[in-house]
Amino acid sequence: MHIAIAGNIGSGKTSLTELLAHHYGWEPHYEDADENPYLVDFYEDMTRWSFNLQVYFLKSRFASVQRIRQLGKTVIQDRTIYEDAYIFAHNLFDMGLMSRRDFDNYLSLFELMSSFVKAPDLLIYLRANIPTLVDQIQIRGRSYENNIRLDYLKRLNERYEAWIEGYKKGKLLIINVNDIDFIKNRADLSNVIDKVDAEINGLF
Repeated sequence: MHIAIAGNIGSGKTSLTELLAHHYGWEPHYEDADENPYLVDFYEDMTRWSFNLQVYFLKSRFASVQRIRQLGKTVIQDRTIYEDAYIFAHNLFDMGLMSRRDFDNYLSLFELMSSFVKAPDLLIYLRANIPTLVDQIQIRGRSYENNIRLDYLKRLNERYEAWIEGYKKGKLLIINVNDIDFIKNRADLSNVIDKVDAEINGLF
């Protein structure tokens, strides 16, 4: 079984991946954002490094999905390959931070790779407003995220909502994280687990 967690920067994907993996005994697969060699450069000059950044993420996500399917066990994944194309790359193009030539090249590569990818059995979407995202980004204190613009986060949120509204690839669970803290509050985590239980019981 393949579970994936989607959501904007700072929505809590990595933390929930870790907590659910521990609770269920699932194998976690984390996004290797900190290992992306283009990330620091990207936040300093988005136009110059947007294509490089997105191609690296696409390659990493494709490799991760291939490993997940080969393992033959239940895996929970931090972020999906679809977010790279439908959210981040498209947003960079719309903002004028990626050229039409690079965007078209990226999309053709994504379409080729995604034809070999099976969608998650369950997608968990963490819905968060901008103040929640900003608070979480500040708490974790990654230096390269200090330059993230509010309009960038807002555009990403709008794209996430549009993508989720039309998501038809598999089962979907939406969790609003604005008024809960599943990291510090055990009751909030238990409530999330109850919702996940209800969804995964229908997968067998």
